[in-house]
Amino acid sequence: MKTEKLCRKKPSLVLIIVFALLVSTLSSVRAVADDAMEAAQLIERANMTFQSFMAASEMEAFRNLMKSARGVFISPQVLQGAFLLGVAGGTGAFLAYDSTTGKWSNPAFYTVGEVSFGIQAGGKASQIILLAMTDRGVKAFLSNSLKLGIDAGVAAGPVGMGAEAATANLSADIVSYALSKGLYGGISLEGAVISARNSLNQAYYGKVATPTDVLILHNVANPQADELVRAVSAASLGTDKAN
Repeated sequence: MKTEKLCRKKPSLVLIIVFALLVSTLSSVRAVADDAMEAAQLIERANMTFQSFMAASEMEAFRNLMKSARGVFISPQVLQGAFLLGVAGGTGAFLAYDSTTGKWSNPAFYTVGEVSFGIQAGGKASQIILLAMTDRGVKAFLSNSLKLGIDAGVAAGPVGMGAEAATANLSADIVSYALSKGLYGGISLEGAVISARNSLNQAYYGKVATPTDVLILHNVANPQADELVRAVSAASLGTDKAN
């Protein structure tokens, strides 16, 4: 009788295991699909953000810096909130310039976060662009995590009157700009932490891809990013269209 009861229980246990595996697999597939959609939407929004920065009349210094930039990080939305402790965060994409081929890479995905103290009146959302002006600035993005001001020097980008002179005197690895509440300007991101978001890289390119794979080795590509790559390339050439 005991043997018979055990035999009756085994099919139920097997079904439970199979069901659990099926649910886990479906959840993983759905997570990858969600990441792929998020990445695709982010690239579209990043392109719009970049185009708006390039078109703004007060961003002449930004356009000039783009001509010698070796990398560009674009985050369409960085949220900042709280009152005494402000925690900012968002997702962005970084493209690197290859001086050997004269071409820009496909984008690699990152999260950006910052902890800052000070009284803040509620929350706000900003669009942020970082220009990597040195090899050190680009190399910092090849790691899984970097801290601005430590792994790479960062300075607020000049805007408006006197920006041309300020641009000539810039020596930071990374120059930062933001659009917040309709106003363009430089922004201090000292202490901000930027981390590779490998789940989005994998979902967007259909295979495991590190920042080095995307930015340096060019082992992966996604034609959906072509428009953004062309816009960045054109900006670095100082033309409306990239050759």
